[in-house]
Amino acid sequence: MSHVRIFDTTLRDGEQSPGFSMNTEEKIRMAHQLAALGVDIIEAGFPIASKGDLEAVLAVAKEVREVPIAALARARKDDILAAAEALKPAKSPRMHVFLATSDLHLQAKLHMTREQALEAIGSMVKLARNLVAEVEFSAEDAGRTEIEFLCQACQIAVDAGATVLNLPDTVGYAVPEEYAEMFLKVREHLGDPEHIILSAHCHDDLGLAVANSLAAVRAGVRQIECTVNGIGERAGNAALEEVAVALAVRKESFGIATKLKLNELYKSSRLLTQITGAQVAPNKAVVGANAFAHEAGIHQDGIIKNPLTYEIISPEAVGVPSRSLVLGKHSGRHALRLSLTELGYDPNDAELAECYRRVTTLADQSKQVRARDLMTIAHEVMRRKAVPVASEAAPAV
Repeated sequence: MSHVRIFDTTLRDGEQSPGFSMNTEEKIRMAHQLAALGVDIIEAGFPIASKGDLEAVLAVAKEVREVPIAALARARKDDILAAAEALKPAKSPRMHVFLATSDLHLQAKLHMTREQALEAIGSMVKLARNLVAEVEFSAEDAGRTEIEFLCQACQIAVDAGATVLNLPDTVGYAVPEEYAEMFLKVREHLGDPEHIILSAHCHDDLGLAVANSLAAVRAGVRQIECTVNGIGERAGNAALEEVAVALAVRKESFGIATKLKLNELYKSSRLLTQITGAQVAPNKAVVGANAFAHEAGIHQDGIIKNPLTYEIISPEAVGVPSRSLVLGKHSGRHALRLSLTELGYDPNDAELAECYRRVTTLADQSKQVRARDLMTIAHEVMRRKAVPVASEAAPAV
């Protein structure tokens, strides 16, 4: 494959994070935007979770026809039947079946033996494959699963009909080199079959979700599961926008790309924020308010001369309307002159120096200088007294 598939789970794993629940209409709106963004698969929900979630997946499957739609199901018959029902209208349905494989999860949560887990994987993946054309199997907590048993579970899933194998770092515990090594060992065990796609699904508990996902790509993974704005359980998932831009900016290093329309990234982020009401942090990569904002004078001077000095990708490339040169106490005279020029002023050196003095004084007090503040300063510094026009001598009476 010449590209990495982007499996978007904003509507499923993302929605499971506290405060991010979406109704059916909101899921449809977001799904249409994800289609416009160019994601390869949309995971629309977890049908067995509630009647509302089943109906939402059903609605998304009816409305969004240009992108394959996935539904999540535990390795249980009722889950799989509910997911199959929800996926009936989908043009290209995918069943996403999962079961935990780590001893910790098997013993403490599921009260299952390894043998029981392998039997459930085989029988439930086979059932799902009889109901839909494409089945993905996820080994929950793969990152903490003993590798020989993980390889065995993957082999059984493939033999039962799964064509996508997802090995998630469910609790965000992995570091890049060991996460990549896990995939290499599974590939080696399976014989690296061409028809099987390996998938990465990383959580951000240690802030490594994107790094782990990219390490997995180097290890042969050709599907990344991620969410817009990185929303998801606990600390969230790998952020779609960060993965996409990293692969685009470092394409020569990775030798592979996505099919995403990068100029739709910001729009997708804004729509999700609008739907959920949850703002992204100002310093959020790619889509944060400060991602293309510059206050330091040295940076501003470089940006004015050549944006590549301090920007590795242009704001327009990811759909951000424009960069901003923020006026604050760290700003320089070059940015101030440019800002004044954009407001219609043409200061001489003395006027610029006085404006600069006032701007830095104000910035020390209020942290940031707004456009209207600058206009007030500029007007006070550069206003001209009207020069009286000499009148003609009055005619003698």
